[in-house]
Formats: sequence, C-alpha cells, structure tokens
Amino acid sequence: MSPFLSGKNALVTGASRGIGRACAMALAREGAVTWLCARNVAELGEVRDAIRAEGGQAEALELDIGDFATLESRLEPILGKGGADVLVNNAGITQDGLMLRMSDEQWDRVLDVDLGGTFRVTRALLRGMVKRRWGRIISISSVVACAGNPGQANYAAAKAGLIGLSRALAREVGSRDITVNVVAPGYVETAMTAALTDEQKEKLLAAVPSGRMGTPDDVAAAVLYLASPQAGYVTGQVLHVNGGMYMG
Repeated sequence: MSPFLSGKNALVTGASRGIGRACAMALAREGAVTWLCARNVAELGEVRDAIRAEGGQAEALELDIGDFATLESRLEPILGKGGADVLVNNAGITQDGLMLRMSDEQWDRVLDVDLGGTFRVTRALLRGMVKRRWGRIISISSVVACAGNPGQANYAAAKAGLIGLSRALAREVGSRDITVNVVAPGYVETAMTAALTDEQKEKLLAAVPSGRMGTPDDVAAAVLYLASPQAGYVTGQVLHVNGGMYMG
C-alpha cells in the first residue's frame, strides 16, 4: 500500500523540536512533502536533513507566526505551489504568571502568537484547500484549554480559542471536504518539561492515570490519524491525548 499522503504538501508550524518535529517526521513517512516552519533555522535544517535521510521530502521555511507583517511573504514558497493540503498548527509560546501579576503585554503576546498567528496562517493556506476541495487542518491545543491551570490564564485562553476557531471553521468548510480538528495534549516529554524537578514531575504524574508523561510521538500519532483517509468523516472534534488526566 502506498503512503496515503503521497503527492500532497503538509505544513507544520513550530516544527523544529518536540511535538512539531514528531508530527513533521510522521507526515513525511506517509509520503507528504513536508514544509517545516519555525524561527530557529538551524534546528529546522536538522529536522529537514533527518527526513531526507529517511528518504522523505522536506523544505524549511523560517517563520515567526507572531510577526504578522512578514507572515504571508514567508509562506510564499508554498503558496506559490498551491499551498498545503495538510496544515498542523503547532507553534506557540508561554508567558506564565498569576492573573493579578500578569501584564497587558504578557496577555497580548500569548494571544497574538498562539491564537492570532494560527488564525493568520490558517487563513492564508485555506484558500488553496477550498480551491482543491480537500484539506486537513489540525491545531495543537492543550489540556489546560479544558481543565485550566493556575498561572496560565493567557495560554489557556489562547488554546481554548483554538477549539472555538476550529469548530467554527469546520462548519464553514465541511462541504469542501476539508476537516478541521484539534489535538489537546497533556503533559508531554519536551524541553519544557525536562526543566522540571523530580518532585514537580512526581506531583504532575499523580494526576495522570497512565502514570507517565506522553511523548511527542503519542501526539504525532493522533495528528496522523486526523490527516488520514480513515478520519475523513471526523471534523470539529477535540482529540485528547493526556493519559486520562482530563476526561471531559
């Protein structure tokens, strides 16, 4: 059986490490020409080379989704080829702080990047999907969008916004054979969680029935399913990948 994404373009934001890297690798293994986007060009090059070493196809694009002035021009190489068939919105930032101490700048920056940037990338690539009457849009949210987390009002709001955005868009473009879904990871082994102390990790894992942190590959598997032909009738949904930490 040939890879199910052969001949299709897939774009992944925040593809230089962690979940984004795992998603890009998984999509490339299914035959997609994978466009890797992030701010760190050197790390993007490493992911591109890793995909090519496995016989896949990949291109690297320097992109800051929070820089609205340059966003569409940075996407021009893929837009010039008709855009993406599969879009994985993974890029995001955190600027944590308790509500009483959170500045307007911290609030605005996280909402602008995590929600505003995702909106703009999606809008730019949606035109091609509508024209081809096929597409898969998958946004990476977070367990905190549904369960909340102290010190992350801005991040939780932005990630919850991705769910609302995705459900509204799913209703707009469903008749064009474009599905729009969300993957909401729980605690995942990334550079961010690696900085936690053993005591902090123990406390976090006490709330996870599976008794372990997730891996980037766990999240990538969910993304791959939503991009697959088997998920063609799945849209406007939130797929929780959290080991049972949240069962909403």
